[in-house]
Amino acid sequence: MRKRSSCPVACALDIAGDKWTLLVVRDLLRGRHTYGELAASDEGIPTNILADRLKKMEDAGLITAEPYQDKPVRWRYELTGKGRDLGHVLLAVALWGTKHIKGTRILVEFRRGDGGLSN
Repeated sequence: MRKRSSCPVACALDIAGDKWTLLVVRDLLRGRHTYGELAASDEGIPTNILADRLKKMEDAGLITAEPYQDKPVRWRYELTGKGRDLGHVLLAVALWGTKHIKGTRILVEFRRGDGGLSN
């Protein structure tokens, strides 16, 4: 991917700043690793968008995909170190959300204070 600037915020948003990528990272941190588990997210990610995000995340080095079944081929997704580091970003966004958006709560996995990173 070609960088549009040397600004780290702009570059990070190019990789993980769309509507769905951080939610996929959140669910992977929560132990959801198959396409079906990720598609069952409460936010209802459309399956075509999920497939596209998973491919983009793999291309960006955020996740790895390993087959766990041959016929039909089914994949298990795991965060790389680069992807797990986004847990800190998720924790910061969650803390901001609970402070400024009424009726929100931090998921139990993120209440430990490490962004779900100790899995």
